Amino acid sequence: MTGTPTRALADLQVSPIGLGGNVFGWTADEATSFEVLDAYLDAGGNLVDTADGYSFWAPGNSGGESESVIGSWLASRPVRDRIVLATKVSTKPDRPGLSADNIRLALEESLSRLRTDVVDIYYAHFDDESTALEETVVAFEEARRAGMIRHVGLSNYTPERIRQWFAIADSEGCARPIVLQPHYNLLHRDDVEGSGGRGQAAAELGMGLMPYFALAAGFLTGKYRRGEVIDGDRAGMVADYQRPECYDVVDALIQVAADHAVEPSAVALAWLRDRPGVTAPLASARSLSQLRPIMDALTLDLSAEETRALTRVSDAARS
Repeated sequence: MTGTPTRALADLQVSPIGLGGNVFGWTADEATSFEVLDAYLDAGGNLVDTADGYSFWAPGNSGGESESVIGSWLASRPVRDRIVLATKVSTKPDRPGLSADNIRLALEESLSRLRTDVVDIYYAHFDDESTALEETVVAFEEARRAGMIRHVGLSNYTPERIRQWFAIADSEGCARPIVLQPHYNLLHRDDVEGSGGRGQAAAELGMGLMPYFALAAGFLTGKYRRGEVIDGDRAGMVADYQRPECYDVVDALIQVAADHAVEPSAVALAWLRDRPGVTAPLASARSLSQLRPIMDALTLDLSAEETRALTRVSDAARS
């Protein structure tokens, strides 16, 4: 598919929905991961997001599995120059934290697994308050000047720590981070949109937003219905959403989705895609069927009234 619009992020052109790589090498084997990546690229997507820690939590895994799958895919196809490739550091069990030494080793290993010479966006995945922030900022800058990364990103940082990073970067002559990855969706908005929240800090500092958990751990896909017992791996992750107001949001998504002949996931992603400051929400797919709404959301146009209606039911779920 051609003609998918992109959005500017520094000198990068990014598709409006990014593909999360957390399932690769976990719930999606290599062959299926390749199919998903191929189809996403063919649909006009270009943002592939992973982390060195994906997916250490799965039995038999130690972290780096997702990067290895993506690296094998890149090595087998001439598509590297079409991809905006992002990965993160700090959660791999044998490479924890954000000390300068750990960042250097972790990045070298990530590049090796990804089979590339450079990462387009390199994230500090979780804040490491045991390491001086100055040390972390300078280590990221050294990697950038060495040509191993193009841009710096932050994930899960508080507004205060984001501002501290920028102050250090400015005082040390380091490049500023260009993007923030926050937890953000129709049911989780306050710490991004609220006064003094992450979104305000990002806007003031010129950062784009690439939200994760864009589908609320699957709750916004519409697969959970009122009165049904929720079990399985994600039951605990959606426990807070089992309120009538949250199901009202799902009902609204289902209605709008039916009007557009798409799945509720596509509508939830399109709503988030168009929130102020958002560059691209991230969503993962362990199969081609799960990828379909992600591909639809790349170009789905919601009317102003549909957007307002979704925001109204979301507002009610926040109170």
